[in-house]
Parts: sequence; C-alpha cells; structure tokens
Amino acid sequence: MKVLLTGGGTGGHFYPLIAVARALKDRAERERIVDLDLVFAAPAPYDEKVLREEGIAFIKTPAGKIRRYFSLMNFVDPLKTAWGSFKAIIAIYFDFPDVVFSKGGSGSFPALVAARLFGIPVIIHESDAVPGKVTKWAAKFAKRIAVSFPQAAKYFPSEKVAYTGNPVRREVMGGSEEEARDIFKLEPGLQTTIVVYGGSQGAEPINNVLLDILPELLKTAQVVHQTGTKNFREIEGRAKLILEKSEFRQRYHPIGFLDEGQLRDASKAATLAIARAGASTISEIALWGKPAILIPLPHAAQDHQRENAYAYARGGACVVLEEQNLTPHILLSEIRKVLGDSAAMQKMSQGAQLFAKVDAADRIAEEIIKLALEHS
Repeated sequence: MKVLLTGGGTGGHFYPLIAVARALKDRAERERIVDLDLVFAAPAPYDEKVLREEGIAFIKTPAGKIRRYFSLMNFVDPLKTAWGSFKAIIAIYFDFPDVVFSKGGSGSFPALVAARLFGIPVIIHESDAVPGKVTKWAAKFAKRIAVSFPQAAKYFPSEKVAYTGNPVRREVMGGSEEEARDIFKLEPGLQTTIVVYGGSQGAEPINNVLLDILPELLKTAQVVHQTGTKNFREIEGRAKLILEKSEFRQRYHPIGFLDEGQLRDASKAATLAIARAGASTISEIALWGKPAILIPLPHAAQDHQRENAYAYARGGACVVLEEQNLTPHILLSEIRKVLGDSAAMQKMSQGAQLFAKVDAADRIAEEIIKLALEHS
C-alpha cells in the first residue's frame, strides 16, 4: 500500500502530516498491513532528518506561491508550478500511490493535479477556520474532507466532510513538570511560567515586545521563549543587555526551536501560552488544556490566523490580541489580567479541552487506509 502525503512548505502543514504518517504506521501494524510505503511530495522536504527517521521518501515538486498582491514573482511562479505539476505527473505515473492525502497550501497543488489526472482517490484536511484556495479547488474531486474547525465545514459538501480536529504529534503531549524544570533550569518554587512561541520560525513583533516587558514580567514569572532559530543569537544578546542589572535574569529561558520533547515538557510547566494563531499551534495548546493569549499573523492568506484565533476564542479558550494593538503596555496588561483571574483561567482551560481532538491523526489514518484498500 502506497500513500502519498503532500502539503505546503510550513511547519503547520508538515508536522500534521508527520502525525498522520505515524498514525498510519501504527494502524498498519495493528491491521497487519506489511507493505505500507509513505512518500512526501512538496517543493522542499522541510525537515529531512524527520523524513529520514520516519522512513518517508521525498519527491521534489516545485510550486509557486499564490499571492494577493503585485509582485514580479507572480509572473515566474506559475511556470514553477507548471514544472512541478509535470514532475509530479511523471513521478506518479511510474509509481502509483493508492491514495493521496493533502494538507493543502500551494505546495500541494502539483501532486493534486497528478492525482486528479490519474483518478487517484484524494483525502484533504483543512487546518484553518477558512479554507485556502487549493483546498477549495481540491474539494471538488476529493473523496473525503476533514476539518480542524467546525466553522470550516460549511465550505464543503456535507456528505464529504467530517470534523476531526487537527492532527497533532502524540510526542508533544505528556511530559512532566519535573523534567521541564530540569531541562529549562526553571526556578523551584515559582509557580508562574509563561511559554512564548510564534511558530517554528519565531515572530519578530512578539519577540520585540516581549523583550521590552521582560524586566517587569520576570518579577513574578519565568519565561520559556521560542525565538526562532534564525533570531536566537540576536534575541539572546539583546536580552542579556536588557536584563544585565536585573536580579531575575535567570528566569528568562530563550531557545531557538522547541523540539518535540522540549515542547512536551514546556507544556507541563506552562501556566499561560502566548503564541501566533496557526492551526497547529492552537491545536497543541488545546491538547495541553492551557490558557492562551493569541496574536494572529496579520495579512495571512484568507486572513486565516485571525479567523482561527476568534473561532477558538468563541469557545472561551483564549484572549485575542491583534498585532496592531501589540504594545509593551497592552501585552503586559493582558498577561496580568489573565494571570490575576483564576476563574477566567479555569474557563480557558475548559474551553481548550473541549476544542481538543486527541484522536484526529488516528481517525484520518483510518479513512486513508480504508480508501486505499478500496482503491487497490
């Protein structure tokens, strides 16, 4: 059985695909499917190490971005996508998958074109509250459609769609507060820990405002801060200068990127999460059951982060702070407001737990295998 996985070039697409790949392998083992073969088709491998560890082959299928603004690249990217589609058609012609699972994004378009051409069954998953253009197009011929937010179901034929939640790697769940305190060198006895992360690449506006309030914030809390790998040295250096005379400087714990184990343990120590509003980030925080302040990325495609944040907030699980209002004074005020209201924090935790879907990856894997067996 061969399953082709495809998606755009961000962690928000890649890591849910890995969660589904792991669930597929678990289910194949339980159902004694001995010949499961997984392939990832995308413009770039995103994380070659993870693909290698998971035994997933990679097919490079170039694809241009879909922009809503003028750029000279708008004349180049269609050619890139056409070339990627041709490569996908050739690759799939010589090595047919039984089913294609797409996480959407422009990076999935070439593989989906090939799947449609050859009549290969397609399952798509839409992470965001508002679907992207590629997902809307693929929904016309997809056999099954899974969504992370119930609000997204209205965009698709009701007979095809299922509310599964967003696939999250099991490896980011669990952990222990004791391990977290050891890994991040957290101060014993200080009960408030704030985990800040703006996605796998970090978020410069969040980083900058957080640095401004660190001296005040660290008086009552410690901070685990995913800065983004490229930003780590700069942020670490600036923080050292800002906190040079602070008696609480050891309470700040910057890290370029939180891997699975670190993210798992950080979640156990966290009292409050401050993050962007990508679907994967929201799903992780929901599974942790932690209160959150979400700061949506402005001008994202279909304004999806803003839609995600407010959809999540409607369930009482978070506070939304627009980036245009992101100032040191306002962020510090919102943090203090949340931490100072135990009833509100309890309500947020309950809202998060109601939103969480622990079995999303396994449910999707079940449908993929069912469709693959029907096709084969």
